[in-house]
Amino acid sequence: MTSSEALLDLAMRMPKAELHLHIEGTFEPEQMFAIAQRNQVALKYDSVEALKAAYQFENLQDFLDLYYQGMSVLLKEQDFYDLTMAYLKRVHEDNVVHVEIFFDPQGHLSRGVSFETQIKGIYGALRDAQRDLGITFKLIMSFLRHLDEASAFETLELAKPYLAWIDGVGLDSSEVGHPPIKFENVFRECKALGLPVTAHAGEEGPPEYVWQAIDVIGVDRIDHGNRALEDIDLVTTIKHKGLTLTVCPLSNLKLCVVDSLEDHPIRSMLRLGLNATVNSDDPAYFGGYMNDNFHALVTQMGLTRDELLILACNAFEGSWLDHDSKQQHINTIKDMFDQVP
Repeated sequence: MTSSEALLDLAMRMPKAELHLHIEGTFEPEQMFAIAQRNQVALKYDSVEALKAAYQFENLQDFLDLYYQGMSVLLKEQDFYDLTMAYLKRVHEDNVVHVEIFFDPQGHLSRGVSFETQIKGIYGALRDAQRDLGITFKLIMSFLRHLDEASAFETLELAKPYLAWIDGVGLDSSEVGHPPIKFENVFRECKALGLPVTAHAGEEGPPEYVWQAIDVIGVDRIDHGNRALEDIDLVTTIKHKGLTLTVCPLSNLKLCVVDSLEDHPIRSMLRLGLNATVNSDDPAYFGGYMNDNFHALVTQMGLTRDELLILACNAFEGSWLDHDSKQQHINTIKDMFDQVP
C-alpha cells in the first residue's frame, strides 16, 4: 500500500464526529418516494428515477424547491424516526461515532405537523442508535432565518417542554438579507435557558454576519465561516475565542461557494490556527456523507497526514461532549495514527 493509499484508508477508518448536519438534508430519493407513497403524498415525480434526476440541481433555488418537496412527505412520528435512523445507519458505515444534528421545526409546523411529532421521532431514533450502534448524539433545534423573530419565539415556546432533549439552538436557511442581529432577542432567551448557540454565518453572507454571530448572539460555534477569512481581525477574534468552524467542503462545491476543492479555504483555516472541522451538511443532496468529504479532500486537495489528524481531533474538541468523552475519542484517533507509518 502506497503512502497515499494508507492515508486514504486511515481517513476512512478513523472515528469521526459530525457537527453540521441537517436531518432533512439526508433524504435519499428512494426513501422520500417510499414515505410519500406510504402517506399518500403526491410528488411531482412519477418514479424514483425521475426523483433521482431532480437531485442533479444546478442552483440554490432548485435545491430548496426539492428540499421542501422532501419535507412535505414527513407527516408522522414514524416518518421522522425512519429518516433519522436511515442517516444514523448510513454514517455508522463511515465510522461516525458522534453526531450533532439540526432539525428545522418551523418547516414542519407550517404544514400542521406538531413539534411533539417531530421531536419524538427524531429523538427516538437517536436514542435507539446510541443503544444499538454506539453513536452518541446532541440534538440542535434551528430557527429559520428567512422567517421573523416572532416565529422563532413561538417555536421556542413549543420546545420548552422538551428542553431535556434539546442540546443547543442554531440559525439556518437563506443567509443573505437575514443577519444574525435579526434574532438577537430570541437567542438572548436561549442563552438564559442555558442552551449552547451556533449559527450559519459567512457561507454566502459577509464577514459582518460572522461578527454579529459572535458579538450579538454570542455563538459557541460557527457553522461554515468561510468568508471570515476576508477579515484578519475577525480571524484573530475567532482564534482567540477558540470557536470551532463546522465546514462543509462538498456542500460548498455543490452550491458554488467555491469553484473547486483546490480553492476551498479549509486548508487556509488550519494554517491560520482555526478549529476547522469536516461535515456533510445535506449529504443526500450535496454529493456525499462524511467519508465522501474526506475522500475528496485527500484525493483532490491533497490533504496531508497532519492536516487529517488535526481535522479529526478538531471535530471532537469542538463538539458539545463532556471533556472526558472528547479526550477518549481524541486519544483513540492519535493511537490509530501512531500505528500507521
